[in-house]
Amino acid sequence: MRKRLYFIIILLFTLYLNTVECKGQLKRTTEPWNEISAFFSPPEAYVGSYGKYRSPHIFSNGDSVKTKEDWKKRRRDILDFWHQQMGEWPELLKGQKLEIIDTLRRENFFQYRVRFRWTPNENTEGYLLIPDGEKPKPAVITVYYEPETAIGEGVVLRDFAYQLAKRGFITLSLGTKAATEAKRYSIYYPDVDHAEVQPLSMLAYASANAWQVLAKVDGVDPSRIGIMGHSFGGKWAMFASCLYEKFACAVWSDPGIVFDESRGDINYWEPWYLGYHPPPWRKRGLITDENPALGLYPKLIERGVDLTDLHALMAPRPFLVSGGSEDPPERWVALNHTIAINQVLGYQNRVAMTNRPTHAPTEASNEQAYLFLEHFLKL
Repeated sequence: MRKRLYFIIILLFTLYLNTVECKGQLKRTTEPWNEISAFFSPPEAYVGSYGKYRSPHIFSNGDSVKTKEDWKKRRRDILDFWHQQMGEWPELLKGQKLEIIDTLRRENFFQYRVRFRWTPNENTEGYLLIPDGEKPKPAVITVYYEPETAIGEGVVLRDFAYQLAKRGFITLSLGTKAATEAKRYSIYYPDVDHAEVQPLSMLAYASANAWQVLAKVDGVDPSRIGIMGHSFGGKWAMFASCLYEKFACAVWSDPGIVFDESRGDINYWEPWYLGYHPPPWRKRGLITDENPALGLYPKLIERGVDLTDLHALMAPRPFLVSGGSEDPPERWVALNHTIAINQVLGYQNRVAMTNRPTHAPTEASNEQAYLFLEHFLKL
């Protein structure tokens, strides 16, 4: 009797483990779209609401975009405007070589410390993570204050390159380490005293050169390269993906997707973003009468410019706003403008937003971002 009871207990326990394993496998093999589809529709309160933002639909003569051909012309106008305002990029670099400094085997991927030139007068170092398995693979560039955080050597839950590599993505982790240590944060061309391009635009330019380098890495599918960043990196990823159309998709984690002078973390007026002026720089912080914004930023505000035109440059490429404290649900009012452009182009489900209460990423928000990238780059 005891032997029979023991056998029954073992059998039941084995069945339980198999059930758990099957459930786990079911969860792992569920299509990413089933988990993220709800994030492509604004809450009912924001459906069809466009707020105070100037519409990307409208040409300077008052005509509106009605066809795909109209959008090609309007898109060129928007892109030209931003480059004219921020400063024209130098030519993209050609014939670059990716130098491997050292190699480390980690879990299911190789990690390479690499060096390449990302501006005409500046090299950068970062980390290239190449997972095992069949190739070609999708790839993602991650951007932040320094490249170590994204490979798991920094603040928790910002290890985007590491987590994506474990999921089968080739990743390139980049950052402005030296500039951050000097509290200059960004890229200044030709130098910090005589910048000819707004630093946030130069970050985008550097990312375009990084795309060129990554696209030539053995095993990378150039048609499936995305970009992802948080906060400072979110602004960087946003401008890079909008200004350089070869990025297939993008994740912007709580950058502050519109101008908002009431929020200290949506500080586009700072000299390392869109408020460059020769040093000595304004005191860091909110704009006041005693500490006004300088450089390009106040000129954009005076003209009634916001970032909705910039967002629209993504159409029809998909992007996800991983919103936190700086990008709450009401940001859908700004995103609706890009949704409207996609509708003209015949696309749906290209603009998504998730929301969390904190600025910092969470396990849930990161999982949503990774599933977004899996859906649009893997499938």
